[in-house]
Amino acid sequence: MPVHPLAQALLDDFKKLEPLETLGVEGGRRNAYELARMLPPGEPVGEVADRVIPGPAGSIPIRAYWPKRTAGSGDEPLPIVVYFHGGGWVLGNLDTVDGFCRVLTNASGCIVISVNYRHAPEDKFPAAAEDAYAATAWIAQNARSFGGDGRRLAVCGSSAGGNLAAVASLMARDRGGPGISLQVLIVPVTNHSYDTHSYRENADGYGLTKVSMQWFWNHYLASAADGANSYASPLRATDFKGLPPALVLTAEFDPLRDEGEAYAEKLRAAGVPVLYKCYAGMIHMLLGPESNDDIVRELRSAFGLAPAVAAAS
Repeated sequence: MPVHPLAQALLDDFKKLEPLETLGVEGGRRNAYELARMLPPGEPVGEVADRVIPGPAGSIPIRAYWPKRTAGSGDEPLPIVVYFHGGGWVLGNLDTVDGFCRVLTNASGCIVISVNYRHAPEDKFPAAAEDAYAATAWIAQNARSFGGDGRRLAVCGSSAGGNLAAVASLMARDRGGPGISLQVLIVPVTNHSYDTHSYRENADGYGLTKVSMQWFWNHYLASAADGANSYASPLRATDFKGLPPALVLTAEFDPLRDEGEAYAEKLRAAGVPVLYKCYAGMIHMLLGPESNDDIVRELRSAFGLAPAVAAAS
């Protein structure tokens, strides 16, 4: 089908921006932060707190969001969603995903903890992956300090953040914990390769381009050989058994569509429960409001919560 009108409007605005390849790292970061500051304030939540937690190479900044408590809901520990922002391991921070995290915590009824992992090119692979796992493990172990239930834990991320959510799940299995109830992989990067059909048909003109993905990967990896590591390219793992159930979401007009679908198929073939969905007419940067509803529904189901009264918007 043609590009959805909402996605086309975003593409029209995006085309006015200078490409990352000419902006460079600092210019790209400035653009990302300025765009975030131009967004309207996120919806009110019960509470927000910025903290730092220990990581493998120093402190990791996090931002925790608590949902609004309804009358009679009590003070029982809440499930936790650990969230990793996108930006090709180079761009983005806690502010660039603040609005989404606010929507997610209110609609899901979960504590959402956004993690600002180390970024490339200053810190190359496996820095971001190790931070993602360390944050997930620390949050699980210290869930009570947030009013959370460490036994009901999900990881979630978009694009490079989806890559980190998948990798944190692999590491948790390989390293003996923590237990993860659900991995939510939104337009995830799963393979250091550009040879899929979706890369060929969506290489340019849909926001995320093949050239920009090459730019991101070149900044993230110290060498091409690192791209074969399953903690960089989770699609290249040799064993997918024992991984958490997954929700994998892709967009029709996205170079990453096929590798996201391939990852879902690998999980399913290994006996992992998977819900895969590709949003017709959508692009990497926008899946539409239906995707929020799907994420909230799967999170609440994974945690044994009743369906949300009002869908995310």
